[in-house]
Amino acid sequence: MDPLLDLPDALKAQLPPSHFLAQPRPDANAGVPDGAVDTTTLAAHDFDVDNRTGFMPPQPPLTRLPAAYEPWEVVLDDAIAQRLQVGDKPGLPVAEAAKSATWRARVDEMPLLPTESLRSSERVLRRAHQVLAWILHFYVHTLLPDVPSITIPEPLSLPLLRVSAALQLPPVLTYSDTVLYNWAPKDDSRPSPAADNLRSNLLFTGTRDEEEFYLTSARMELCGVEALELMRCTLDELFVGDDLALKRIASYLRRLAVVIKQLQTTLVSVREGCDPAVFFNDARPWMRGADSGPNKRPWVFAGLDSAPDLAPPAELSGPSAGQSALIHALDVFLGLARETHDAGAEAAAAEGRAAFLRRMQRYMPRHHRRFLDHLAAGPRPLRALVLKAGSEELTGAYNDAVRAMKELRDAHMVIVTLYIIQPARKAERAAREARGEAAPAPEEAKPLKGTGGTELAQFLKGVRDRTARGLLPAQAKE
Repeated sequence: MDPLLDLPDALKAQLPPSHFLAQPRPDANAGVPDGAVDTTTLAAHDFDVDNRTGFMPPQPPLTRLPAAYEPWEVVLDDAIAQRLQVGDKPGLPVAEAAKSATWRARVDEMPLLPTESLRSSERVLRRAHQVLAWILHFYVHTLLPDVPSITIPEPLSLPLLRVSAALQLPPVLTYSDTVLYNWAPKDDSRPSPAADNLRSNLLFTGTRDEEEFYLTSARMELCGVEALELMRCTLDELFVGDDLALKRIASYLRRLAVVIKQLQTTLVSVREGCDPAVFFNDARPWMRGADSGPNKRPWVFAGLDSAPDLAPPAELSGPSAGQSALIHALDVFLGLARETHDAGAEAAAAEGRAAFLRRMQRYMPRHHRRFLDHLAAGPRPLRALVLKAGSEELTGAYNDAVRAMKELRDAHMVIVTLYIIQPARKAERAAREARGEAAPAPEEAKPLKGTGGTELAQFLKGVRDRTARGLLPAQAKE
């Protein structure tokens, strides 16, 4: 066995104190400046990335807000306990619609709570955003489809906007609300996150299928911890750049390809616990943002006239895998984040993909966004070094990692087809048959939107093809 493959683990205990992955996580009790960059965190190069758990927090997220905010928790508990139904569910019973209306009236009547005390703790702010965003999605999606526009009541809209401003996040459900900060250990004696010891704290449907959908992403985050360590070791060797460093980098890249394949295996394992029909019909409708709703109803946040410190959100996409900093980090590290394309229509499509990925970064925790910026700003890009070195061994190892990324995206397209595209087409055919309409020709079918608001199949194919174009010719040189 090549001893270089063991080097990342051996080096973990030898990280210099100034290294960004060796720094402690943000103090859970540290204050967050009001709408400003936390300069003390940046000065410490702490990007909220843990060298044991990656982008997942090493300690379980909070499951309850302080007592003063119990009205929010109780309203959310009630929505979950009653198993409220989406308002546009076909054949929704009148009794279910009435039950949801009664619950929404409780939201309308909640006290307007101040948010200043929440700013004393990052973990409390995260929980507040999660609870309020979850209430928001229950409120919006239990409305009947004939409601022309959606008004979010002040007791919900103003606290959510203020908490979101403090966290520099949009006021809507995000990937971090459903995955990164939505877990607890099944075995309390093992509090740190582990792939075999996770459960979800919050679910819209209470089904195992919805939970497995979230936990599959959580397990991928944990699997990606080794990828982050391999990136760190590679970046350290890039500063040296001698022949031994090149050999070590090739070794790290070969191992990175294996880790990416493990990510692929974890991704496709979602089929073991999440039924596509249950996910599409029962769980996914709750995750839609205003950008991906079927009838594009605007979400109006009440109370802004009396709150000059707040502004209406410019966009509201729902949680998406595109908000995972791990996959973005792999792209940036391998030099795949920049589009390589031809002129014309392909150039426009490439710019659209790049814009969407940049937009999804705004839905990430702000420390993770800064991690990606830090990674992208590195003075010695990996891809440039591979091109310059012209080494068959190094180029082959780099291409192994790129090829693994392409295969991961192939697998993602398969999962999206099984869980979204096929069920959506089936539902569309059933609806047309019920109305006595003929099925549209394939070229007339409307493109499907992801929860992030993109045209799903076209976007995923474009990103997959961009990744494939990242392969380098053998013994590549400048």
